[in-house]
Amino acid sequence: MTPYDTALRADCFATSRKLFDLLLAELADPVTGGLSHAELEIWCEQRGRRLVRQLLQDHLDLRADREEARLAAVHPPGRLEKGHHRLLATVVGTVVVRRCALRAPGRRNRYPADDLLALPAGRHSHGLARLAVAEAVRGSFDAAHAAITDRCGNVIGKRQIEELVIAAAADVEAFYAVRVPVPRAATELLVLSTDGKGIVMRPEALRPATRAAAARHRGRFHTRLASGEKPYRKRMATLAVVYDAEPAPRRPHDVISLGERSGARRVRAGPRASGKWVYASVIDSAEQVIAFMFDQAEARDSLHARTWVVLADGDHHQLQLLQAEADRRDVRIHVVCDLIHVLEYLWRAARCLHTAEDPAAEQRVAGWALVLLAGRIEEVIADLTARTTSRGDALSAAARYLTSHRAFLRYDQALEQGWPIATGVVEGSARYLIGDRLDITGARWGLAGAEAVLKLRALIANNDLDQYWIFHVDRENQRVHHSRHQDEYTLGA
Repeated sequence: MTPYDTALRADCFATSRKLFDLLLAELADPVTGGLSHAELEIWCEQRGRRLVRQLLQDHLDLRADREEARLAAVHPPGRLEKGHHRLLATVVGTVVVRRCALRAPGRRNRYPADDLLALPAGRHSHGLARLAVAEAVRGSFDAAHAAITDRCGNVIGKRQIEELVIAAAADVEAFYAVRVPVPRAATELLVLSTDGKGIVMRPEALRPATRAAAARHRGRFHTRLASGEKPYRKRMATLAVVYDAEPAPRRPHDVISLGERSGARRVRAGPRASGKWVYASVIDSAEQVIAFMFDQAEARDSLHARTWVVLADGDHHQLQLLQAEADRRDVRIHVVCDLIHVLEYLWRAARCLHTAEDPAAEQRVAGWALVLLAGRIEEVIADLTARTTSRGDALSAAARYLTSHRAFLRYDQALEQGWPIATGVVEGSARYLIGDRLDITGARWGLAGAEAVLKLRALIANNDLDQYWIFHVDRENQRVHHSRHQDEYTLGA
């Protein structure tokens, strides 16, 4: 006689059914009928989470019962050990995963249920890790912990959130290495831009030179910095941006006007960025970030058929790195120094000739700028030099800057060709990636945490987080489950 299958006879979802019936009874109770809509909303959310957690638990128990029956039919008792379990923290609460262990002499236990469920290496589910990322990259870790606890219950601590965020950023470079950008027309500009911005770090996360300078520094005051003193608390992060843009030819007066615009002449707009891709790192060197930026650019234009415009702020070391990378890849780049950066030099020079309240300072800066935009850079240098009173004043500094960067200040050619002439895109990316999150009041970063948040915020800025998460979970499952069984196989000739 065939034995009666008790696993099938029992209602594996009996506990969930009882809990659901209890919820129905409580909702029908007159006491519940007196709740306001806000109180009722909170009540349903809390009870509903309990019900969903129980449904998940009952389903896992059902799978455990089926696994025991299936494995017992093919494995002898000495090789099959029942009763193993592990905890799994999820977005609906913590559940228990029961599973069987397959034992073999000289080998670690194998848990088929772990592979079938694609369980993570740690206690926290991939769904909870995704939620931790979403909350941690937009606010402090304390705020992320509070938000997750409010939604999911007490399933994770602040330190574990940090660890999940760091682990979540492990595959960003690999993701972009295999991602194929959308093809663009050969007539579109390919614009590259890079910048640096400091992040306040914990002492052990500073670069050696900065840490040594901080150790040597003895300030004149105990409670504040004196004028010109640096706190030596920051580590420089390098940002990179690549985007596409249709050429938009302009004239100097479309960019800067000496007076109020009458409206009789239409002002031509500059190039508009599309397909923007951003990346940042506080660990990698500027050379590595620039190389990764060029990788992204070549993925968009592998034949170097498009016009490559590189926007920079004028830092000589940065310019050397950009040109060296272009030479290594045999691609022609057109480097344009940021106009806003140049205007800052001109404003400092104008303040040597006018008082802080004199409106003529603005007119003088605008006049110099229009001459620069027209391509007559030597006239501006000559005017600044003629008005210089000492080598150390702002007029002399502006003249030296224009002289040393004259090859990258051909704004007349840039306007005629329709190229961008300002680094607003990378500046805005720096504010979003660093200023809005890593530069919040009181933040002191470790190296791994800052790097992870930077990369994950860049993914969000690129609208790639959803696709990346699929890629990351797949790679994580490969690491956890496939590598676990590599020692069970031998190579055959």
